[in-house]
Amino acid sequence: MKHIVVFILLFLSGVVSGWWFSREKIVTQITPRPLDKYAIENLSKTDITPAKIEISGNLFSFVFDPTLSGKETKKVTGLINIPSGDGPFPVIVMLRGYVDQELYLTGDGTKRAGEYFAKNGFITIAPDFLGYADSDSESGNIFESRFQTYTTALTLLESIQKSPPTRWDRKNIFLWGHSNGGQIALTVLEITGESYPTVLWAPVSKPFPYSILYYTDESDDGGKLIRKELAKFEDQYDPDLYSISEYFDRIKAPIQLHQGTADDAVPKDWSDALIKTLKGQGLSPNYYVYPGADHNLQPSWNTVVARDLQFFKKNFIIN
Repeated sequence: MKHIVVFILLFLSGVVSGWWFSREKIVTQITPRPLDKYAIENLSKTDITPAKIEISGNLFSFVFDPTLSGKETKKVTGLINIPSGDGPFPVIVMLRGYVDQELYLTGDGTKRAGEYFAKNGFITIAPDFLGYADSDSESGNIFESRFQTYTTALTLLESIQKSPPTRWDRKNIFLWGHSNGGQIALTVLEITGESYPTVLWAPVSKPFPYSILYYTDESDDGGKLIRKELAKFEDQYDPDLYSISEYFDRIKAPIQLHQGTADDAVPKDWSDALIKTLKGQGLSPNYYVYPGADHNLQPSWNTVVARDLQFFKKNFIIN
C-alpha cells in the first residue's frame, strides 16, 4: 500500500511539474515582442498603407503610422524639388546619412544633389525622418527609431505611387542613399524586392548590429547606452533577422556605388565586399572609386553627380 501511495504522489508531482513547465513555456511564448514586426522578412510581408503627400513650396509632409499597427500617427516632413516646366518628371527618393539632430536642417545631406537632379528634370523628395526638423518625435527605443526609418521610406514610396506628387510621370522611381541612407536604401530593396535603380554614396553595408557598434566611439558616453540597450535587444531578438547582410540575395535592382579612398566614416573595404557579393548574385553594379575623396565624395562631387544623372537616364522607363 505504501508503494502505491508513493507511486501516486510521484505521478501527481510529475503532472503538476509538467503543467507548470507548459505554463512557463506558454508565458514565454506570449511575452510581447513589439519589434518583431520590423524584421526584414516580416516587413516584406506587410501591407504598407499609403499616406497623402502634402506639398507647400519646396517642403512636403505626410502623416502615417510608423509602427504599422494602426494605433499611432505621426508627421514626417522633408524637402521636395520639382523641376520647372509641365513635366511629367521621374522621381528620385533621396535618403540622407547621419546628422546630429540638434544641428539638422531640412535638406541636410541631400539639398545640393537634389537641386542638381531637379535642374536636370527629376523630382527629388528627401524625408527628414522622425525626430528631425518639423517631423514628430522619434520612438523612445533606439532600435525601433532605427527600424522606423524603413517604415518611413516604405510609406513614402507607397504614397508616391498611390498619391503621387504633382507632375510625376507615374513610371519612374529611383533611389539615392548616402552613408546610413545607403543602408536604408539597401534594406528597402530587400524588403520590397523591387527593381528601383539605386545610387549609393559610401553606404553602410556591414551586418547589424556591428553597423551601429562601429560608430559608438563618436557618442558622448563612448557607446555605453547603445551597448546596454543592445544587450536587452539581443536577449529577446535575433539580430540576423534585422541585418541587411542576411538578405543581399533579395536585391534585384540596378546599382551604382561611389566610394572615396579617404573616407573616414565608411571604409573602402566595406564597399569592395558589397560589390563582390552583388556580383556573386549575378548583378552588374557600377562601382567607382575616387582616390583621395572623402565621405562626401569631395573633391570629386561634380563627377559623381554627373555619373548619377547618366545612370538614372540609362535606367529610365519610357513606355
